[in-house]
Amino acid sequence: MFQQMESIRTYPEPEPYSLEKVLAERFHLSSEEVCVTNGATEAIYLIAQTFRNQISAILMPTFSEYADACRLHGHKVVPIYNLNRLPDRGRLIWLCNPNNPTGEVREKEVLTACIKQNPQRIFIMDQSYEFFTQKALLTAREAAEFPNVILLHSMTKRFAVPGLRLGYITACKELLHEITQRMPWSVNQLAIEAGHYLLSSSQYDIDIYLLLREKKRLVQSLLSIGGMEIWPSDTHYMLVQLRMGKAAALKEYLATEHGILIRDASNFEGLNEHFFRIATQTPEENDKLVESIKKWTYMY
Repeated sequence: MFQQMESIRTYPEPEPYSLEKVLAERFHLSSEEVCVTNGATEAIYLIAQTFRNQISAILMPTFSEYADACRLHGHKVVPIYNLNRLPDRGRLIWLCNPNNPTGEVREKEVLTACIKQNPQRIFIMDQSYEFFTQKALLTAREAAEFPNVILLHSMTKRFAVPGLRLGYITACKELLHEITQRMPWSVNQLAIEAGHYLLSSSQYDIDIYLLLREKKRLVQSLLSIGGMEIWPSDTHYMLVQLRMGKAAALKEYLATEHGILIRDASNFEGLNEHFFRIATQTPEENDKLVESIKKWTYMY
């Protein structure tokens, strides 16, 4: 990154064509089927803006940004809890897969069947956590074969670089063209250079096998404390529901007393004040988390 500092003396590419070309080659797409964005969040708002004033069905519980973006652009938001029961009206179907915050992965065959049965609808699938599961997902190449599927991807999540704000959309070129017509000049030159570097280096690849093995140990340790329910997860993160106490109080205690951060999940659509999300860390960090939560539960 230091070697690329001189690049900020000039304007970035109006559209990050060079990075889109690298991504397209990696995922067997054409450059017209990839659009790099200022994080996956920008992609969410771009899509909501492109299809403004529609009816959007959102699979719950999930990330609140989908509903926020839709409401900002005049959508009527309809919560849904089962893909087999889609509303009669509603052109856009939003889902997170793997889901945030539950970690659940929808079966690829089920999703594909649903897409084929509903050609009049557009399916927006946020796959920001796609590199944190061993379950099969729709590939970018497979999704681009459908005229009604948009995939969201996050380099922020994959490489743990949230400060860079770097994501991308993949879809068939006709659908993507509708979105990129409204694309602002938003991806800075350092983010583009960082994207090239991260994609070219294997040292940042995720060892998902080790993560999931450690997650299993973490779940067992948490359950031994009692007083909480852990939702089934296909990823390294999980949703936890407290039987007593509030997630906000636990979050504050862990942060102030032990320097540990967890995600209060009470603001996720479909959840309440008793939910929080945690992600698997190193064995030492996980042990510290378990002992700290154990101390907090003794206070109740």
